[in-house]
Amino acid sequence: MQLTQIKTILIAGAGTMGQQTGLLCALNDYDVVIYDISDDILSKGMARIKKNADRMTGFNLCTPEAADTALSRISTTSDIKIAAKDADLVIESVPEDPELKGRLFHDINQCCKPDTIFTTNTSSLLPSMFADQTGRPEKLCALHFHDVAISKIVDVMPHAGTAKETVDIVTQFAEDLGQIPIVLTKENNGYVFNNMLMSFIGSALSLAANQVAPIEEIDRSWMGVMHTLVGPFGIMDGIGLDTSWKVTDYWAEKRNDPQAKANAAFLKTYVDKGNLGIKTKQGFYTYPDPAFGKPDFLTPPKSKQ
Repeated sequence: MQLTQIKTILIAGAGTMGQQTGLLCALNDYDVVIYDISDDILSKGMARIKKNADRMTGFNLCTPEAADTALSRISTTSDIKIAAKDADLVIESVPEDPELKGRLFHDINQCCKPDTIFTTNTSSLLPSMFADQTGRPEKLCALHFHDVAISKIVDVMPHAGTAKETVDIVTQFAEDLGQIPIVLTKENNGYVFNNMLMSFIGSALSLAANQVAPIEEIDRSWMGVMHTLVGPFGIMDGIGLDTSWKVTDYWAEKRNDPQAKANAAFLKTYVDKGNLGIKTKQGFYTYPDPAFGKPDFLTPPKSKQ
């Protein structure tokens, strides 16, 4: 397959990353089909995509005409057969569960064309964990996006059985989206950036779970020393505490790590309350005006007097 043959993108999963990547593809002249398990999920996903498009026009990242054209390129369906039949490339963005991802790819494989390329937007898992279930392991690699509103970095990661042709065309596709592909030479948990990020977040969670310091103080420490606009707990609110918990819990069990299990249990208390971060307007902080975003968050006490 050549890049010019890729016309229709199947986005599997209408969550935050599915919404972002679907709009990005549509803005770059690809036809997009978004699949999820229910029409209600899809309806809510499309509403957020429209809000994202409005936000992009507000920041002059695209014209209103381009946004309208992009939205017209996006369709949704809860029927896997309809979703997969014309797909040239699949971007999977469902929860961090290798069995779920494997079952989904297996089902798509039954319905799509023989030359369709499969990619996974997994945050921390490895393509090899479910490559065989896809039925086309040589056509599978990771294509991992970060927050496309603020980053153009994408990770392209093959597993041992990925064909070089697949890596090449996925890399070209990423470049055609206006992204900067970071091409890994072998599998690595969390790619490059997320690998570093997971260690950073794990350390912050351990400090909080072990009651070494309150959440705001941990964020304040990082932000004050590193001069960043957000700390580890603000970052997790942006990722989604459900996703942060699933990743932390999965690797805690996989590695039988007692501290990681304690970190996962700490996160689970927020997830059980439905406080998932920015998307629910409540996580470690309250949105749209989190404490870490207020001018006095890093103001010395003496200056407040």
